[in-house]
Amino acid sequence: MMNKKTDIYIDKLYKDDLPLEYCQVAVPFKRGELSPHDADSFTVSSDNICYQTQSKVTASWDDGSVKYLFVRFLADIKGNSNTHLVLSGNGHLGKESEKDIQLLEISKGNDQLAARNNTDSKKDIDTPKAINKNILKVNMGRLLFTLSDNGSYLFESLKYGDITYSSEDFEGPVLKLDGMEMPIKYGRWNIVEKGPVCAIFENEARYSDECRCVIRLTAIAGKPYVDISVRLFNDSDKTIIPDSFNMYIKRPTVANADNISSKNNISIKNSISINDNKCTKEAYDGNSAVASEEAKDLFYQTTGTGSLTDIENTIRDKSVTGIRTMTGISNYKTRFTISGNGAKVGNSVNAPFLVSESNEHFAEVFYGTFFADTTDSNGGVCATIFQAQQNFPKEIAADSDKVTISLIPEGDEKVVFSSGMAREQRFLLHFHDKDEPISEIDNRSLIYQMPVSAHIDPEIYGQAEVFPSIVTNKGYMNDNVEIAMIDRADGHGRAYGMMNFGDFPDSNYTAQGRGGGKLVWTNNEYDYPHAMFMMYVRTGVRRFLDYGIVAARHWMDVDICHYSSDPLKIGGQWEHTNGHNGGSEDGNGPKGEMVCSHEWVEGLLDLWHFTGDRRALETALNIGENVLRLLDTPMYQKPGEASARETGWALRTLTALYLETYDAKWVQKSEWIVDQFKQWNIRYGAWLSPYTDNTVIRVGFMISVALGSLMRYYRVFPDTELRKLMLDAIDDLCDNFMTPHGIFYYKELPSLNRNGTNTLLLEAMYIGYELTGDIKYLKNGLRTFNNAMRNSPSYNGNKQIKEDAVLVGTTSPKGFAQSFLPLILFYNAAAKNGLLKD
Repeated sequence: MMNKKTDIYIDKLYKDDLPLEYCQVAVPFKRGELSPHDADSFTVSSDNICYQTQSKVTASWDDGSVKYLFVRFLADIKGNSNTHLVLSGNGHLGKESEKDIQLLEISKGNDQLAARNNTDSKKDIDTPKAINKNILKVNMGRLLFTLSDNGSYLFESLKYGDITYSSEDFEGPVLKLDGMEMPIKYGRWNIVEKGPVCAIFENEARYSDECRCVIRLTAIAGKPYVDISVRLFNDSDKTIIPDSFNMYIKRPTVANADNISSKNNISIKNSISINDNKCTKEAYDGNSAVASEEAKDLFYQTTGTGSLTDIENTIRDKSVTGIRTMTGISNYKTRFTISGNGAKVGNSVNAPFLVSESNEHFAEVFYGTFFADTTDSNGGVCATIFQAQQNFPKEIAADSDKVTISLIPEGDEKVVFSSGMAREQRFLLHFHDKDEPISEIDNRSLIYQMPVSAHIDPEIYGQAEVFPSIVTNKGYMNDNVEIAMIDRADGHGRAYGMMNFGDFPDSNYTAQGRGGGKLVWTNNEYDYPHAMFMMYVRTGVRRFLDYGIVAARHWMDVDICHYSSDPLKIGGQWEHTNGHNGGSEDGNGPKGEMVCSHEWVEGLLDLWHFTGDRRALETALNIGENVLRLLDTPMYQKPGEASARETGWALRTLTALYLETYDAKWVQKSEWIVDQFKQWNIRYGAWLSPYTDNTVIRVGFMISVALGSLMRYYRVFPDTELRKLMLDAIDDLCDNFMTPHGIFYYKELPSLNRNGTNTLLLEAMYIGYELTGDIKYLKNGLRTFNNAMRNSPSYNGNKQIKEDAVLVGTTSPKGFAQSFLPLILFYNAAAKNGLLKD
């Protein structure tokens, strides 16, 4: 058993203590450092108190030792201060927490469920191989639920304390398409992950042959809430535009009421609301809502929590119906709408609302919250839609019978699912006692929007050698460079909208007409998530992690072809285009292109390591399979510069997948790809590109892209001939592609040899240094590096509605994606050699 300890840090966030709050963290290990047999022996502790811990290996080295460990745990988080924890791998549990530890339990059959405490922190949860009567029973503590295969409802039953919900209390998600409500048919429930801290369950449901929905439930031990994700897929060659997509949660006492979705649907426009679709100043201030006659008594609108106790006491004393309904929406303090007699209340988010509302948050981290709650004399349930504003349009409502969660509300703003697209949305169901303070309901809703985030020292990543040399030695850090890199990371534009959040259009591509007059979305060109995950690794700053997660989840849903009648497109990533995949309005599948030069995987592999979501790994593997299929097509068979550039990108992807899996199939084509670069060099005597009919020229950024891909392969498979090929190309750039003033040309032609700014040339210079140790290569890049540091983009620009998006800022994310690794590799080498000045 190894004696390994890793410090875990949770930065100051919420003002009050959070007892046994759910946390997660990824921990890398150097090759040979951790045996897989010891991977489940880690425990998180603080002040000699051990907390419930659940870990899994997400990547291994070629010798079988652990590369990444993903750790879930429950820990006491200090209010208004930093929290320090320790992950110990020596098998010693130390002193147990004085609190009873509630374990998550999963069982089979139809036996009566009973909550029980267990202080055995390493109790194994054994899930039966065969499930009797197709029932899963899940015991979270006070919250217990059952799941049934092949049903029509989300839960078979659910119990919170003394309240029992039946299957009919959870209706949906109901998809309305072309004016018809389509009933959902659930399939088999699968256990994605299980353990004493967390269990995840998944069900692939269908509305029709052309439309399916994957539902995920995440349960945390001892907690009264369930995180639910709903991922809708278009499995057809045509475009699908849902009329609405709603989930209904009924109060148990109205379980036998008429079907909600078709006979008692909430119209938010006719209910009490603190914002409406016109988004007037009065609506923003919460003064425009008018209660119905029967609900004027005990109706309140308030901002912040200061007056909530008085409101709760008044409702408790004077309510006629005994039912309280409530909604909350925020970007700073929460704005509450509360009815003490069960009147309909609701909120909506649309494009005009977002344009008119002031918000200064980085939206990937937090915008505000968005919830609805119905509570009676037995208890209540609060539903919170995750990142509702960022993923507009959204509506949420509560009345005396139910809570309505409108992931796609009816209205003028449409959500377009082109052929093969998917999109996941999440919401939290928080079950609570009747006397649960509204401030605590609001508190949990806000924490759901911006959860506690744990991180480790950047040096641990450097020691583990799971990334290139991106972690800067503290003794070499240059404050000006660090500040400039942070500004670069924060400077990207944001696009709000359900199908857009996590991506941004490129203004140059759009202006060039590549989208036929429409916005051209970057589709994570140059692997923007990977750059952000690496920025997080080297700084420990949580917003960079959130930037990467949001972008990668959009990529995994919208920018991937999940369905096609063309096998060459299945599982692949779309090149930058309009509508994310070119659109499929004519019913013949997407019009977008899929080429090897625009398919990346490293950011998805990072998402798998940092979140434990295996779907990211599966998506990356599917992209790899698509690349292999494309490489067999005729367009890649002709040796030469164009084919080499395309296959160079493929080499980058395939090498990354090899390092993730050590499956030889990912590098079987590598020698063939490397040979294409050799043929390119032999043909022209250098890596030159045809331009006019009678010229061949040096295009520095293309040569640098080729060098970056080859170097990734070379680090895994060193080869003398390949080393010489790369150094010859680098020396050629230094001799023939630099101005007299120490920067690189744009392109080598009299009409194009203006001063260049592309930072990819810095990666070429770094590679020359890495291969030889000669700082002359770094000196050749100094002026380009310094210019880049002085020209960092800023986050600015007015909000504007464009197509189905609200755009904030103007800077495409591809700039940071392209420049991050060249800048950081060059920076670390130059700083180490004393070449940088303050």
